Amino acid sequence: MNCMKEIDHLALDGHALALFLAVLEEGSVTGAATRLGLTQSAVSHGLRKLRRIVGDPLFAKSGRGIVATAHAHALAEKARALIDEMRSFAVGTTFDPAVAQLTLTIAANDFQRDLLLPGFFRRVADKVRTLNLRVIPSQSPSPAMLRENRCDLLITPLPPSGVDIVQKRLLQDHYVCYYDARSRSAPATRAAYLAARHITVVYTDNERLDFDRRLAVSGFHRDIAISVPSFSGVSAFLRGSNMLASMPSLLAQSLMRDFAHVRIPLTNPMRATAVLPMFMVWHQRYQKDPEHRWIRQQLEAAAATVATT
Repeated sequence: MNCMKEIDHLALDGHALALFLAVLEEGSVTGAATRLGLTQSAVSHGLRKLRRIVGDPLFAKSGRGIVATAHAHALAEKARALIDEMRSFAVGTTFDPAVAQLTLTIAANDFQRDLLLPGFFRRVADKVRTLNLRVIPSQSPSPAMLRENRCDLLITPLPPSGVDIVQKRLLQDHYVCYYDARSRSAPATRAAYLAARHITVVYTDNERLDFDRRLAVSGFHRDIAISVPSFSGVSAFLRGSNMLASMPSLLAQSLMRDFAHVRIPLTNPMRATAVLPMFMVWHQRYQKDPEHRWIRQQLEAAAATVATT
């Protein structure tokens, strides 16, 4: 019993296992030393260490040679399996989409969600065995969402910063001015644009659109008549009104397809305020993970199919 208590399985190492297998397969310490490019004393020392760990002599003298014990023969397959696992650990994991069963959580507000994720889901679902996708609102995204594993990916025009946070731009859109052409004409001048009443989005965490913030910082005041918590809430208020809504141009393909739109009548350099980049963001822990890298490639491919207006 005392011998069993002294066994330290954490003292095992790949070199000792390879040495053991060499002696077993060569049938001698000398043969194993030659095969491994070691001295006989180094091989003997390694065997002594392994004997202490497994609590078995492993080899016994037989005439001028040695023979393996029954326990050594039983350990051989385990040793080979352990060495294979170590090799796999060092090389890294592989990813085969055809047999993958994926469960993903992606954080995105309604614009990014509706623009990119239906196409992304169809693309990935066609390639994997099963896909379960959960979409959560990103609101004003923070690094904690990724650090705490609340989501696998974040899609946002405002990527959070951090030395452990990685980002890549998926596409670039721009804001345009939407209006109901049956109720009013397009604002032709900056003065007409600023004089109108406006509908905008303010998220539930009281975060305003980046476009609105930049406009305010630049000293432009607009009369905000209505604030809704998502882009999907704008159309019902805009329809039949003389109000304006400044939103991404790509919404003209979906939510805002029933409305006319024009470029926001702001002169340079204020036109840069309307630029809207879109990023995917992830935590550095997944940077080289084969599965996560494949998923990011699929999201990039889905974004590439989205045509800007």
